[in-house]
Amino acid sequence: MDANIFDLIKKANETTLNKHGDLITLERAVFLSWWCDKGDCAFCYMSTQKEKIKDPSKARRNVSNIYAEAEMCKRLDWNIEFLSGGYESFTTQEIKQIATNIKDITGDGVWLNTGITDELEEYGSEIKGITGAVEVANPKIHKQVCPSKKLEDISNMLDVANDLGFKKAITIILGLGETLEDVDYIIDYIRDHKIDRVIFYSLNPHKETLYADSSQPASLYYAQVVAKVRLAFPDIEIICGTWIDNLANIGILILSGANGITKFPLFKMFGTKYGKRVEEEVKWSGRRLKGTFTDKTQLGPKQSEVSPELDKFIKRYINESLKNKY
Repeated sequence: MDANIFDLIKKANETTLNKHGDLITLERAVFLSWWCDKGDCAFCYMSTQKEKIKDPSKARRNVSNIYAEAEMCKRLDWNIEFLSGGYESFTTQEIKQIATNIKDITGDGVWLNTGITDELEEYGSEIKGITGAVEVANPKIHKQVCPSKKLEDISNMLDVANDLGFKKAITIILGLGETLEDVDYIIDYIRDHKIDRVIFYSLNPHKETLYADSSQPASLYYAQVVAKVRLAFPDIEIICGTWIDNLANIGILILSGANGITKFPLFKMFGTKYGKRVEEEVKWSGRRLKGTFTDKTQLGPKQSEVSPELDKFIKRYINESLKNKY
């Protein structure tokens, strides 16, 4: 462990408070589909499903369900982290329409994380920014882990996004075989492609993948990477993901530079001891939470305030939030 890690985190915390204030957001990734035409990223759940899904169209979510999820995010004051889905799940025009409708619901443009595309010029103000799923910035490891997502193609897409006036984000997964020294690859990538936002995740070892028996990265390793990126780029937005079995990561990741937290099963955790734990982690890191994980009055009525077509999905989300499965 770096002997100066606590000094590093202290400096990162001071930098974050100075540049961004004390507000922490809850981020919700909205998935469009469980199908991915690539299906060969070594860590990914979707890679285990490609051969099992005989009809990819049936892996697409009902769009009314997607809109209901967006409405619930607005009610609970959660941010939509991005729209995500496997390659070839929806056409560009379908994604554009979904994003437009979500913007109408939430009042805010959306980030996209729907794969490498050369059709960015089709999008407009409904899109806030474009996310490149870099996952690991070390080129050698990236080629092994994501053989069908060439790093240069992601880079080209992000550079085009910049030229078109979109914000740019990348996702990074820690625990794929990189080392602490590889943070230099991340820093170089952010600088070279003028990245506005970094979303960090820790490896979630899925059955039937190459990483099935791997462990999640250590909290202080994760924190050091985040802190180094924060100090290198004081103005950048940093979102950190952790899993329900690692909620203790939240406080140290916030102190290391996170502006938002993500990756929880939000509706299942809502109002439970785990939802309360998230709020406590934010509180004890000296921050204010945007949105709620426990206030049931914010769930609102079981009917949609947008369209009757969403009613059954709104009711389902609220019932799930009140069920307290934990």
